[in-house]
Amino acid sequence: MTVGVREQPRGADPPRPRPGARPGLVGWLTGLAVLAGVGYRLWLLLHAAPPTNSDEATMGLAALHIARGEGFPVWFYGQQYMGTLEAYLAAPVFALAGGPSLLGLRLPTLALYALFLLLAWRLTLRLTGDRWFGLLMVALLALGSDRIVKNQLIAGGGYPEMNVAGAALALLAVNLATGRPGRRSADNGRPDARSADTGRPGRRLARWAAWGFLAGLMLWVDPLVLPYVAATGAVLVVFCRRELWGAAGALLGATAVLGAAPLLLHSLLTGRNPLHAVLAASGANASAGWPDRLHGGLVLGPGLGMGFCAPGQCATWQLWWALALPLLLAIGAATAWRALRIPHPAGSAAVGPDAVSPRVVAAARLALVLAAVATLGAYTVSSSAGLTPVESSRYLSCLLISLPALLWPVWTVARHGLRPAAIGRRGVGSTLAQSVAVVLLAATLGTAAHATWRAAQTVPATRAAEARHTELVSTLRQLGVRHVRAGYWTCNRLTFASAEQVVCAVVDDTLRPGFDRYPAYRREVDSAAAPAWVAPAGSPLAEVLDERQRVTPGRLDLITIEGWRIYLPR
Repeated sequence: MTVGVREQPRGADPPRPRPGARPGLVGWLTGLAVLAGVGYRLWLLLHAAPPTNSDEATMGLAALHIARGEGFPVWFYGQQYMGTLEAYLAAPVFALAGGPSLLGLRLPTLALYALFLLLAWRLTLRLTGDRWFGLLMVALLALGSDRIVKNQLIAGGGYPEMNVAGAALALLAVNLATGRPGRRSADNGRPDARSADTGRPGRRLARWAAWGFLAGLMLWVDPLVLPYVAATGAVLVVFCRRELWGAAGALLGATAVLGAAPLLLHSLLTGRNPLHAVLAASGANASAGWPDRLHGGLVLGPGLGMGFCAPGQCATWQLWWALALPLLLAIGAATAWRALRIPHPAGSAAVGPDAVSPRVVAAARLALVLAAVATLGAYTVSSSAGLTPVESSRYLSCLLISLPALLWPVWTVARHGLRPAAIGRRGVGSTLAQSVAVVLLAATLGTAAHATWRAAQTVPATRAAEARHTELVSTLRQLGVRHVRAGYWTCNRLTFASAEQVVCAVVDDTLRPGFDRYPAYRREVDSAAAPAWVAPAGSPLAEVLDERQRVTPGRLDLITIEGWRIYLPR
């Protein structure tokens, strides 16, 4: 048996809203869900959560340099991939605020999350026409486990932008495919006046330009979203291929080049291929066994990457989503393909207030499912899934874009049962399927809510750790320390928090030079007379420095504050 949206008889009047489905009621509830999602994340930001790190501080330093006019980096410092869009978004905030701050760095990412929530809601309505299902999607995306809020709020490069771009690309593709020129009405064969773009060529060209610019921009920012670029692009090729041969295609190509201009110009000037750097970063040069890759990619990855696990781990009972996801992908693809193959009268519209061609709806849902399959497959075959499954599960963050396509078949079964029930016979199988669908939706919301609650419990500890780091910066300033050596996860965070009043060079746990993302800092520290050392209390670096003190006493003065050890040369 198959599931899907009940088809509307030819010539039938548009369905009337269901009792209790008044736009006012569901609109207010949806608005409250949006405010709850944004408010929860704003509360996190005001409590310095999720915890920051030196990678995010690197983006903050790039934003500081842009705000001061000291540099305009194309790539994340220290590498030849991952564009610095977040730095350019934060730079005006720093300029207006008079200096850098963690909150200022993250305010643009909060705005990006709010935009993603609105775009996902609008996309859901365009694909389903069901405002209550749209409310469900907003409620689910308003929740935020540890991994989810890190992806959405930490300005570490690429992740906050990708979901916004993916949802926008899908929505633009649906609008362009629905309102394509030459679409005919089922009533009289004339052009369909219901098309939002008919008679508005300027608006339509603007949408083509927006799609092209976003696609090109994502080539520069982060290639993880490319499956969604390709899938939504395929929808445009299928439904608008004739239009692509004209001005629309030329405009799309030009704006795509404009969006990818930083990448293209840098590659032309330096002769470097950013694809090589991306493959190296993905673990292509490392080795991981296939059992580890499959476990990390298909068992741990879905639960962690889609927001169903506690901070840093997945309990056994939370792994149920790893079993559900393949089934949802298969059902979502099958139902979308079946709907795509069903002949529809020209100009027929989908159920709901947002009229969209049923074939466009089916094609868009299929595209989102296939993009999710490609994302999951690419992650699973990478060595990152086997070597660092907990942290690298962030590579699956784009799967949230596909949630409407994955859960729509479940929603339709939960509300209406299986299709045979539509002819008046409600069998035991239909009732059982409806019960299973309701349980699955409830489990999805419940598991995500539990993960959100567990993430919120870590906020006091995160805030306390940030307070200790603030005390470290204040102590170094009071001591007049200008140059320090420290570990990788200390250095750039310290430099950013002090607005470069303290400059740090990286050392490893044996006191040898480490990886400096911004080489100018090392040159400045190496030229200093007597740089200090900074190490977290109890760290291997602190143990090595303590041993040096015991072997050669009198060379260093030790100052301790909660959580940190400062070693000052005499």
